[in-house]
Amino acid sequence: MAKGNERVAAGRRDFLKLAGVSAVTGTAAIAAGSATAEAAAPVEGAAGYRETDHVKTYYKLARF
Repeated sequence: MAKGNERVAAGRRDFLKLAGVSAVTGTAAIAAGSATAEAAAPVEGAAGYRETDHVKTYYKLARF
């Protein structure tokens, strides 16, 4: 019976270690990504988002 409890206890410890490392890593990623990025200039002749009539109709019907 003790053998089963040891496996569970070890799993819990590993989980807590992983959770701590994940929190630190997530905080570092947010801090690194907080710098403002500039939008790229549109390329002439490239397909992209265009607010056409059917898109405007969708926005009107969806109340955006």
